[in-house]
Amino acid sequence: MPAEHAPVQRTPAEHTPAAPATEEPLLRVRGLVKHFPIMRGVLLPRPAGAVRAVDGIDFDIADGQTLALVGESGCGKTTTGRLILRMIEPGAGTIHFAGRDLRKLSPEAMRLQRQQMQIIFQDPYGSLDPRMTVSDILDEPLRIHGAGGRSARKQRVAELLDLVGLRSEYANRYPHEFSGGQRQRIGIARALALKPRFIVCDEPVSALDVSIQAQIVNLMLDLQKEFNLTYLFIAHDLGVVKHVADRVAVMYLGRIVEIAHKHPLYASPQHPYTQALLAAVPIPRPSARQALSPLKGEIPSPSNPPPGCHFNTRCPHAYDRCRHEAPALRRVAPGHRAACHLLVPID
Repeated sequence: MPAEHAPVQRTPAEHTPAAPATEEPLLRVRGLVKHFPIMRGVLLPRPAGAVRAVDGIDFDIADGQTLALVGESGCGKTTTGRLILRMIEPGAGTIHFAGRDLRKLSPEAMRLQRQQMQIIFQDPYGSLDPRMTVSDILDEPLRIHGAGGRSARKQRVAELLDLVGLRSEYANRYPHEFSGGQRQRIGIARALALKPRFIVCDEPVSALDVSIQAQIVNLMLDLQKEFNLTYLFIAHDLGVVKHVADRVAVMYLGRIVEIAHKHPLYASPQHPYTQALLAAVPIPRPSARQALSPLKGEIPSPSNPPPGCHFNTRCPHAYDRCRHEAPALRRVAPGHRAACHLLVPID
């Protein structure tokens, strides 16, 4: 290997967390894959390739904690969240929730399991049925899962509105009568209706004004603390992620390239892609920014990703090995893993 490309050991952050607990995580994902076929032809359509939306990823989420999944649009974040809930069926891999293999559950068993696993959608305008009142929207999951009689469900609807900071008289209004932030509060209330343990938060504040984003994020943090909720928080805004996450996983073209506790990841990002994402975050005093280079070039198509490391076409440090061999996600500091040939693993 040329001297200028020799692996280097980066300095770990000062806030490196202790080794993770050995107790079983609430959610464990291993080797998760989803490729969407590209079909050609009208009369006799046939596969002509595949979009590699999720290309083999591993991560854990501990009970009561938040893992943020970040990356550019099209990297596979939303698909990952929907695969976990089996809204989309995985092509390969395992998903264990509270010790149960979700891929082995029957449709009926999975329907019952979803009482413990819910989702908050990105679009507060498109995720609510405009023909249903708020009361009907919040009552629907309760009715489907047989959660009490009509009187008990009506009381639960009132409780849910109070939990998310909306008045009980709003129950008879329709979604178009609310602002974007209020609609997202209704979406959060719907996700809480069946008292879940785990919620996929699919960019829940990206469609909202900045001032409203802070209110919704604080609401979600308060609810997490009150009910010991576990979040998979999908986002591209690293400023929001720093406020809500316990750990952060960085995703690029269907693969996780770095995962760590938020403090070491923000203080000492190891992967060149993570460094570029952090360099692009707007800050009040640009002169105080770390010496990181913003990312250049366009993200390749997930239907034709580059061989080797998917990031090699945009990485300023790429060399021959990067173009032919995909790096494994390996431990580069305690509690910190990254997939880069330039890093020296410690195990």
